Amino acid sequence: MTDMGELIQTFRFTVTLTAAKSSVPASVPQLGIGAFAECSGLELEADVQEYLEGGRNDGVVRRVGRVKLTPLVLKRGMFIPAPPTPDNPQAGAGPGGSDTGTADSALWDWLTGMVSGKLPIPRYNGLIQVWSPDGRREVASWTFWRGLPNQVSGPALNAKTGEVAVEELHIVHEGLRFGSSP
Repeated sequence: MTDMGELIQTFRFTVTLTAAKSSVPASVPQLGIGAFAECSGLELEADVQEYLEGGRNDGVVRRVGRVKLTPLVLKRGMFIPAPPTPDNPQAGAGPGGSDTGTADSALWDWLTGMVSGKLPIPRYNGLIQVWSPDGRREVASWTFWRGLPNQVSGPALNAKTGEVAVEELHIVHEGLRFGSSP
């Protein structure tokens, strides 16, 4: 299994996907912990509406409308299996309960379940943590909730390069907050 400290030193931020609380229990409580080379989409945009008031000629009234959310885009990275927990003692383990050193398929299973029409589709909350250069201290974090995979692209396989397991992952979500509080 890949050492988490090694991933943090290389990528400097991690992404953790955990099952969202809903009436539909997820088959996998935590999809794993991922490290990626790039993350974009950590943005919110408020739609500001302007209202012209009769008799007020020196300005306009501005009111906040809907907030637009941008899909998160994670590029060039991988997920390692979730560590075992009391609720999921087989997490991080291959067949027979031991680490096999193989890629974790939970992310692909989540997307292919959606593509194949398996209903209901579980949603996952995410935590994106930026780490200090030594990997010992969190310096910033974002949380998103009720995410769904929008697109997953695997790498172009080339025997001369050590490509990663996920080239690009797009996640649409229902909210984003700076800081790790839920």
